[in-house]
Order: sequence, then structure tokens, then C-alpha cells
Amino acid sequence: MNFDAATNHLQPCDRKDTALTNPNAVLIDNHPGRSTQTIGLAIEIGTDPALIHEPSVGVVGTKGDSQCYLGVAAKVEAIHQALKARIGTGPGQLKYRLVQPEYTIATSDGMRNGTPEMRYSLIGREVTHDALCEHLSATGLAGTIAVVACDKPPVGTLAAMLEHNLPSIIMSDGPIHPGTDPKTGEKLDIVSAFQAAGHPDPEYRDHIACHACPGFGSCGGMFTYNTMQTFIGVLGMQPLHMVAPPSDDPRRLKEFPDELITLLAQMIEKDLKPRDIVGRDSLRNATIVALAIGGSTNALLHAPEIARAAGFADFWKDIITPEEFNHLSQHVVPVLTNARPYGKYSMVDIDEVGGVQVIVRELLEAGLLNGDVPTCTGETLAEQVARLGAKRADGDVIYPVKAPYKPTGGLRMLGGNLSPEFSAILKLAGVEGGLENNLFRGKARVFDGQQALLDMLDQTPEAFQDNDMIIVRYEGPSGAPGMPEMLDPTARITTLCRERGIVIALMTDARFSGGSIGLVIGHVGPEAALGGPIAFVENGDEIIADLNTNEINCTQLADPAILNARKAAWDKVVADNGGFHPFAGLADTRLLQRARHMAVPARRGGGLHPNRTVWVRNPREATASGFTPQNKFRPGTDKGA
Repeated sequence: MNFDAATNHLQPCDRKDTALTNPNAVLIDNHPGRSTQTIGLAIEIGTDPALIHEPSVGVVGTKGDSQCYLGVAAKVEAIHQALKARIGTGPGQLKYRLVQPEYTIATSDGMRNGTPEMRYSLIGREVTHDALCEHLSATGLAGTIAVVACDKPPVGTLAAMLEHNLPSIIMSDGPIHPGTDPKTGEKLDIVSAFQAAGHPDPEYRDHIACHACPGFGSCGGMFTYNTMQTFIGVLGMQPLHMVAPPSDDPRRLKEFPDELITLLAQMIEKDLKPRDIVGRDSLRNATIVALAIGGSTNALLHAPEIARAAGFADFWKDIITPEEFNHLSQHVVPVLTNARPYGKYSMVDIDEVGGVQVIVRELLEAGLLNGDVPTCTGETLAEQVARLGAKRADGDVIYPVKAPYKPTGGLRMLGGNLSPEFSAILKLAGVEGGLENNLFRGKARVFDGQQALLDMLDQTPEAFQDNDMIIVRYEGPSGAPGMPEMLDPTARITTLCRERGIVIALMTDARFSGGSIGLVIGHVGPEAALGGPIAFVENGDEIIADLNTNEINCTQLADPAILNARKAAWDKVVADNGGFHPFAGLADTRLLQRARHMAVPARRGGGLHPNRTVWVRNPREATASGFTPQNKFRPGTDKGA
């Protein structure tokens, strides 16, 4: 149809309706009831109504109550206006139907850490996914550009794109600049503020809070946000050079919008879809980079969800085994970044020395990544890095593979009798002490819920002793419900350990912020609320974390008689309470009820699935490419893929 402005009518034309082969795309047909609002919408937003029967394209963004999201709307609007300027029926224009920008909602990890509201953080990933599933599916977008911020919404966005599986591309909103203490000149960030929470002087606490997070953008250290943005870039769904620039970088409003639109148009023309990009080797690449940047433990919560959305049911079987992961971490992949929370610098510093493409170049040249995987730019990963002219590592912010910042990878998976699912995860890059000869031996201090630990840290922090192993349980995906982060207690414990020169470890069936450091072990599974062994530990039990065997064990639970007696007592408490342990958190909203009864284990992504059975849309086989990650500076350490 052609639109006649004089009559305000659509006139017949010779063009046939576009035939799309992907059933996920939706075209507006000629039914007057369905097309009338589409015509009115096109007129109101200033686009040509003659294009209403063409494939739809649009921009989406993630929003919430924190500084993380303050820059998103401006980028979404800039991309929308740039897209609008390029859409039309004239020569060289893009013949698409433009839809209005849409936004998802999520909570703020920083503002809610240590509170009951933190239970909604991981659930926010699911809410983002659900909202975009509704938008992409019901609107039938044939092309999408997303601007993402904070920790969980980017993963929910990517998961929805992978399930919708039509041309899509992501741009990071960008990190925040670090703050500066005006008295000392010390660089500050949100972790600095959490570490100050136990300081006795309220004026000092307020001083740090007032200067730690100026401006806007997502958390600036190598916390979860930047871990996952780097992950998504290496995965191929975001141009590498768009990951590291800060949120207020002018390129995000002036240059990147047109680049994104050109790339999206190319993807639509070539029918390059998310599942064409996100395959087994790209997921392995991104996981290896998470090790190399000392990334957040949340990477191993989100990677299984991303893999599932890409069609691979079980990340730890289809993509990489825990044994191979640990081998890579112990012997093959070093940490290259001197980044907070374990190092000195922020993502804006990484941008200044060349961006994440420098890290990728180092790993490619060492033989650790498969450079032949496709990306959203239409190039292979290696071709994209070459075109960007990635610099060499500067040796201060980013280290070369041959002389790394730390010799081993940043993350380690643990099994043992406390983690029979082999799900427990330690952020080795952040350990500051307590692993002499790769072994920690301590006594259990048990807390049934995070609040009990926070109360003790507030009231009697001096009661903690050297080599205590704090155990926080009933905070898992089902038990909390919602699997909250533990940045508040871990930050206070870090400060306590530094002040007293002691080691206090912590293990939990919950998870950690990417800003957490210390000897902290999360994702212990099965979780306590579902009868995992962590539920049977008692005060004073001996806990051994052994990185030589990659296990975490409770000595007492190795005795079958003790284990069976404690389990029987636990079962009776559960039965007397109607089928759920009374220490499990309150599930007093519909969302929390969904998590209580639908959350799958952390090793499967911690998402919400009917009957706790992981659902995969259009499953596919994970076929090995034959590429084996190897470090040319460490000959003989590679293993077959």
C-alpha cells in the first residue's frame, strides 16, 4: 500500500507483502481493525504509514531506580531518532515499520543489598526476560536494538533475544566514573561505601557515601555489570568497542547509534540471528574471558541461562564441564586485569588503554579463544579485533598473557560433600588470605538467613575469630526466595579481616556481588531449603576448602550416622511445618511465590521454570568444533575440547 497524504488513505500498490520465513516475525495485515492503530501510530510518531506492512524494528531499554539506569533513556531516544531518520521509501533508506521504544523494569542491586528487597534482584532478570518476550513476540519485531544497564536486565534482555531469534544487537549503557575522596584523593566506588558500613564514625560513613558514586552509569569495577557486558561482547552480541566507554561518553549518543543501525540492517539483510552468533564455542570464549578478567561469580549463574536461551539445556554438559573449567582456571587461563574489586582500576581505565578488545587480542594471540566465531558486526571475532586495531596490553591496567596480573584464572568450581551438585563457586581472584597451600580449615559459624549475620556484624563483630567459616543458608533461589547477593556482609567482613589481620571465610547457598572479595564461596547446592547438605551443618563443625582437589567438605557429614541423624531431624521439622523449612524466607508476593516453587538450581541458571524443570525453546545439539583452548606461553597444559 502507498499512503496518500491528501486523502489520508492507503492506496493499493504493486508490492507484495513481505514474506518472512521466520515465524517469530509478525507483519501487519490489511484487516482494518488491526491496521487502523498502526496507521494512526505511524502518523503520530512521524513515520510513513505506507511502511506499516513492512517488518517492524525498534529500540528497547532497561530502567530502574538507581544511577545505573539514568543514561539509558537518552541513548534509546538517540537510537530511535537515528533509526527514524533512516527509515523511508526513498533511495538508500531502510524500508521498515518503526515501533515506539519500550522499557523493562528492574531493581537496584546497590541500593537493595543487605535488605529483604534484594530478593528481587535476580528475579529482575526473569522479569526483564518476560517483558521483552511479550514485546518481541507480540509485536513480532524483525530487528531490535537494546540499551542495557545494571547487572541482571542485560542477561534477561539477551535471553529474550535468543529465544525470539531474529536480528538483534545490544549496546551497553556504559559504566560510571569512580568517585574521589576529596580529603585523601583515593578513588572510591560503591564497594568502598559498603566496606565503610562497619566504621564507628557516622560522619566518615556519610563522607564516603557522599563521594563514592558521582554521576551516572553502571558500577565501574570488574563487578557483575562489566563482567557480563564483556561476556556479551565476546559472545558476539555487542560490538567490542561499545563495552568499556563510560555512560557519559559522547560516542554513545553521537556515533554509536548510527553504527548500531547499520549493523542491524546488515543483520536483517543477511538474516544473521542471535542463535547464529551464540554457539558452543562463543559461549566457551566468553567463559574463558570471564576467567581472564577476574570476573564476578554471577557469570556462572548467568552463563547457564544464556546457554539455555540459546538452545543448550545444560551449560555444564553441553558447553563446558566443571572439570575442564577448573583445569583452565588452574593451569591455562591467567587474570589479565588489574581491576577493582581485587585490583586498582575501573572499566573507564580499561577504556582509556584500549578497551576490552585489548584483552580479547591478548587471549586470541595466546591461543585461548576461537577467533572464527561470528559476531553481530558480520565479522568473526578475530576480524572484528583486527579491524578495531586493538592495542597491546599496557602492562599496568591490562597485563599480557605472557606476564599476567595473576597466574591462575579468577574463578573456581568446588564439589565435595557440601556441594554434591558441583555448583559451589569461589572468586579466587578476590581471595586476600587463608589459602595456604591451597587449603582452608576452619570452624562453622551458622546463620539461618543473612539478617542474623548482619545483626551480629552490627552488634558484636569482635566475636568473630580467625579461621571462622561463616555459613549463611536458606538464601538460595527457592529458599530466600530469589537468591540475594551478600555484598553488605562480605564487605564488612573484608574490612574486619583487614583491621584485625585475620581470615574469616563465608559460604552460602545464595550468591555474591561482583564487588565481593575475600574467601567467599557461593551457589552451594543443593540449597538448604531443598534439603541440601548445607542445611545439616552445625556450629563448630570442621569445614575444609581444598583447592588442590577443588572440594569443600564438612568433616562431620562424612560420617553416615551423623549425616542420617541430622537429615532425619531436618525432615521432621520440614514435615511439621507443612513441607517447607521455617527458616526459609517469606514469600509474600506473587513474584516471590513463583521463585519459591519454580526456581531451578544455581548450576542451571537459577531461573523460574514450571515444576523446576528447565524449559528450552527449540533445543539444539552442542557440536564440538575441534578448537582447543591453549596458552602458548604454557605448553603442555591444554586438554581436548
